[in-house]
Amino acid sequence: MKSSRPPWIKLLSQWYLRQARPLPWRLNHDPYQIWISEVMLQQTQVTTVLPYYANFMAKFPTVKGLANAQESEVLRAWSGLGYYSRARNLHRGAKFLVEKYNGVFPKEREAMLEVPGVGPYTAGAVLSIAYDLPEALVDGNVQRVFARLFGIRESLQMSATQKRFWKEAQSAVAVCDSP
Repeated sequence: MKSSRPPWIKLLSQWYLRQARPLPWRLNHDPYQIWISEVMLQQTQVTTVLPYYANFMAKFPTVKGLANAQESEVLRAWSGLGYYSRARNLHRGAKFLVEKYNGVFPKEREAMLEVPGVGPYTAGAVLSIAYDLPEALVDGNVQRVFARLFGIRESLQMSATQKRFWKEAQSAVAVCDSP
């Protein structure tokens, strides 16, 4: 039986396996660690995030630890990373997760999107990486790859282009998840 997967999916998977860096948040499937890393990596380079991530995880090793911290402690641990609304949203999100889910990350997209500061990309990242669920996610890297792969010449920021990226990502996930 011939696979219905486009060849680019296998090529991209092979490339990732060869090129993936050994990053601390890839060592396990802990949704909390993945969530923290994904938020820190928003508009910030990996090399910049690494020491902040280590420090943050040492200070707040669990979602409950983050939820119970004072906002000033969270902001102090975040100091120098910039975009402080990310830290405030993490803190609010941790409190929400503790109050609503006893500190356990939900496994449903709609529930993840209720967490303060979590949007479609972060929800998809946490659900797919932590729980191995077939969730799409689109960030700047995915946009650049898809633009080249599908010959998209329109502005990457156009609404129609964004919709296409998400549609292509969802299709790719569906194909990869099929037997």
